[in-house]
Amino acid sequence: MANITMGSTAPSCDAYLFFHGETLLPNVVRAFLCTVALAYCFIGLSAITARFFKSMESITNHSREVVTIDPQTNMPIVKHEKVWNYTIADIALLAFGTSFPQISLATIDAIRNLGQLTAGGLGPGTLVGSAAFDLFPIHAVCVIMPREGSMKKISDLGVWLVELFWSFWAYVWLYIILEVWTPNVITLWEALITVLQYGLLLVHAYAQDKRWPYVSIPLVRGERPEDWVPAEDASVDHDKNCDETNGILPSQNDDIADIFSIHSYNDAGYHHVPEKDIEESSKMELVAKNTHEGTYWLSIWRQQFVEAVMLESPEQRKIDSVCLRFIIICWNSIIAPWKVLFAFVPPYQVAHGWIAFICSLTFISGIAYGVTKITDQISCVTGVNPYVIAFTALAAGTSWPDLVASKIAAERQVTADSAIANITCSNSVNIYVGIGFPWLIDTLYNYFVYREPLYIDNAAGLSFSLLVFFATSFGCIVVLVMRRILIGAELGGPRLWAWVTSAYFMVLWVVFVVLSSLKVSGVI
Repeated sequence: MANITMGSTAPSCDAYLFFHGETLLPNVVRAFLCTVALAYCFIGLSAITARFFKSMESITNHSREVVTIDPQTNMPIVKHEKVWNYTIADIALLAFGTSFPQISLATIDAIRNLGQLTAGGLGPGTLVGSAAFDLFPIHAVCVIMPREGSMKKISDLGVWLVELFWSFWAYVWLYIILEVWTPNVITLWEALITVLQYGLLLVHAYAQDKRWPYVSIPLVRGERPEDWVPAEDASVDHDKNCDETNGILPSQNDDIADIFSIHSYNDAGYHHVPEKDIEESSKMELVAKNTHEGTYWLSIWRQQFVEAVMLESPEQRKIDSVCLRFIIICWNSIIAPWKVLFAFVPPYQVAHGWIAFICSLTFISGIAYGVTKITDQISCVTGVNPYVIAFTALAAGTSWPDLVASKIAAERQVTADSAIANITCSNSVNIYVGIGFPWLIDTLYNYFVYREPLYIDNAAGLSFSLLVFFATSFGCIVVLVMRRILIGAELGGPRLWAWVTSAYFMVLWVVFVVLSSLKVSGVI
């Protein structure tokens, strides 16, 4: 036990992070440099997230062809079925993917903390802060996204209630293991149970989606329109910065899919075809597929590098304003290193997007590691509590993918399901995977090496933040319910009330941040 340490792993301010002469600079200058570097990492995180969403779209759009015989006409019926269940895809891919920056940061923090009996506060602080950012600022943005007079409500209340239950239970569970069962200590079994509850969430959500008896809420599912994206918005490109040129990629209008809800807008229907046509069609599709994959994906990959070094697109060159063009060139010059680096991610057309999916997660993990190092340095040179930095700056920066996903879903979709479901599911993933998995790593190491549990130094501050989160989140959900009853929808409605609701959500977030910061700083 002689090698066991209970202290902090905060780095010495005498160590440099960027260059050798850095330690000779005033702490104010070093803090400024670290802040700029942190912001640049968040820009990179946004850029790789765009490619990550494209890979998810390709994965979830993968379908298989099922041929059945019509009993009346005795003719074959071709049906294209999605491989992924939509509800499971929302939780396992969308929510997990948008939460991966926080999960990576927490996991890296846990690995760096191996060999110590106390857990690091960077990961849990970021995840709790991210939950507050998801619930309040993202709701504040989503509620004003629908056009004036447009109202968008949740169509499947049963699935949303299941997701909401597991989201709130996650934070209740976290408080129980921190303050009730084993105060200030996390045991191996508590960490393991935390992770396993993510599987229970998947099973329960799937059961509700399929309306299994005895385990699902008996609520009628509202009908969603066949075209989730309005016709006038169908051609809008929300991802121009990461899309390849139109000369290589197929037109977006051919198969419009919302990458943020994981639901396709152009599902193949049912149609009768002769058996001979089925065989010939299958052969032709196979030849065309092989030709396309063998010819175009290399061209697409090469085009990614070409676009990465382009400071102006052909469309931007047509802009009359010289000032605006100059700003665009400057911005593209700033993000060019990220674009070139991420061009190495294979096109999402390869292997149904799985290779791009894995490569994107790898890059996200690398950026998360850089964020942890920069955050340590900021805390060191400024003296600010790392926990405060974690649930403010880090939480907001790593929650950017959640904000983008929910914003565009609220903007483009006819219903509010995916915009709000992404928030509740991400909060569940933050606890069950984002906190549970890193704690499982540390508790396993401590159990087999030291026969000791994992101690939580900042348990009081974390528990207080959870209590504040419970109180403010209750106020958020109550307002959403009242909007459903009085206005008829959770999002949109009269502009005045939409802005009032948005301001109210932002006030709740400010209350959470201020009270939590004062607690961990020892003021209250």
